[in-house]
Amino acid sequence: MSSGLETRDPPTVVHVDHLKKTYRGGGFFRRGNVHALGGVSLQADAGQVFGLLGPNGAGKTTLIKILLGVIRSTGGRASLFGLPAGSAAARQRVGYLPESLRVDRHHTARSALRYYGRLSRLDSATIRRRSDELLKIVGLERRDRESVKRFSKGMLQRLGLAQALMHDPDLLVLDEPTDGLDPVGRSEVRRVIERLRDEGKTIFLNSHILHEVELVCSHLAIMAKGQVLATGPIAELAGSGNESGMMFDLVYSLPETEGGNHHETIEQISRIATGDLAPHHGNLWQGRMTCDNQTSIDRIVDAIRERNGSLLRLQPVRETLEDKFMRLVHAAEGS
Repeated sequence: MSSGLETRDPPTVVHVDHLKKTYRGGGFFRRGNVHALGGVSLQADAGQVFGLLGPNGAGKTTLIKILLGVIRSTGGRASLFGLPAGSAAARQRVGYLPESLRVDRHHTARSALRYYGRLSRLDSATIRRRSDELLKIVGLERRDRESVKRFSKGMLQRLGLAQALMHDPDLLVLDEPTDGLDPVGRSEVRRVIERLRDEGKTIFLNSHILHEVELVCSHLAIMAKGQVLATGPIAELAGSGNESGMMFDLVYSLPETEGGNHHETIEQISRIATGDLAPHHGNLWQGRMTCDNQTSIDRIVDAIRERNGSLLRLQPVRETLEDKFMRLVHAAEGS
C-alpha cells in the first residue's frame, strides 16, 4: 500500500548512449578520418540546467548538432523525451539558440519575434501574447520597436533567447550563449538563464567558459577529444576529490646529516605517492602529493620519522571544479 509520500525521479529529457561521430576524410588533401565523438554517454533530466564544458574541439557542438538533427551520428543512440534525436516530434519540443544568431537588420525586436513565431506556425494572437511575455523576461520590452542595428551583442543574445522560447519549448539548447560578450552582456544573459532555471525550464548548454557554467548549471559533463571525462551534479564534481587517489599538501623537515638523507627520503616518498617535492627554507621540504589510500599516507609519515624528521603539515586537499577540469583535460589531451 502506498503511503502517498513517494517521490519519483524526474523524467529523462536528454539521453545519449555511446554516441559516435566520425567525419570521413578525403578530398584534395587526402585527410584522414576525424573522430569527433568517441562513444559519449550522458543524461539530463527535467528541470536541470545541464552544461557541456570542454575546450574548443572537444566535440560539444557536434553533440548538439546530433541532438537537433542537423547531422547524423555514426554509432550509438541519442534521444530527446524518449524520441529519436532529430525527429520532427522531438524538434517541436526544443528551442535553440545558436552560437551566433543572425537577425536581419531591418527587424525590430518585436518584428523579429513575429517572424520566428510564424516559422513555428503560431497564430497571430499567440505571437502577440508570447512576444509581450518574452520581451519582458529578457529585458527588451522598452526597446521592442527599435531597430536591431542599434542592439549590442548582449541585447542580440537576449533577443535570441526570446526567439528560442517563442513556442514555449520543454527543452532549451544554448550553444556558447555568452561567448564574445563583454562582462555586462554576460551578466545580462546569465540573469535570463537563471530566471528560466528558477521557472523550472530544462536547459542544455555548451560552453568552454568554466566560470559561466559553474554559476548557472546544476549538472555538468566535462568533455575533451570527443569523450566525456566526468559527469554529475556540479556540487559533487567540485567536491569529490581526486579519483586517482588522496591528494594532500606535505611539509616536513629533516636534520642536517650526511649520506644523502634528503634524497633517500624523497625517493622513498616518490615510490609511495606522485607529486613534486621541492626545498623551501633551510631543511624544509614541501609539495602537493597524491597517493592511493590512508595506508600509503602512513608509510610516508613513517619514512620521515625513520630519519628523525619532523612532519609540519599533512593536509588533505579537495579539488575545485577548476582543478578537476584542468587535470582531466590535460590527461586526455596528453594521451
